[in-house]
Amino acid sequence: MAEIKKILFPCDLSETGTKVTPYLLSVAEAYNSEIYLLHVVDDLGQWGKAYIPHTSMDAFQGEALKAAEKAMDKICDAHLQGYSRLQKKVVSGDPATEILKTIESEDIDLVIMGTHGRRGLEHMIMGSVTENVVKKASVPVMTVNAQSLK
Repeated sequence: MAEIKKILFPCDLSETGTKVTPYLLSVAEAYNSEIYLLHVVDDLGQWGKAYIPHTSMDAFQGEALKAAEKAMDKICDAHLQGYSRLQKKVVSGDPATEILKTIESEDIDLVIMGTHGRRGLEHMIMGSVTENVVKKASVPVMTVNAQSLK
């Protein structure tokens, strides 16, 4: 039987993303795993440091990180309460890259993440973090179609 000590749950902090938490908890409880909850705030510097003063952009990035931490705390209170083996982390950067880095740095055994079910032009423009992680991860990735959940 596979040993799953550490589960990474990359969460976009959306209502759709939190629909995955019952599946996350089910697997974590079955294996007595530690959950690593990760949120990645896009690096805003890529969008406008040429037009916005550096100090303003850094302050805005800092505020985005603080807001993400507060939102993550709310999600933990609402959906992960009572699960004591939980690590939380908010970082900035490219979501897929930061997820893949965390898999390696935290010695993750399994990734559980939701999909948004984007197709066509929306998929081309927005890309798919989940698809990127599934293709490049060094560990199994369990995906849950969050759009199909009630």
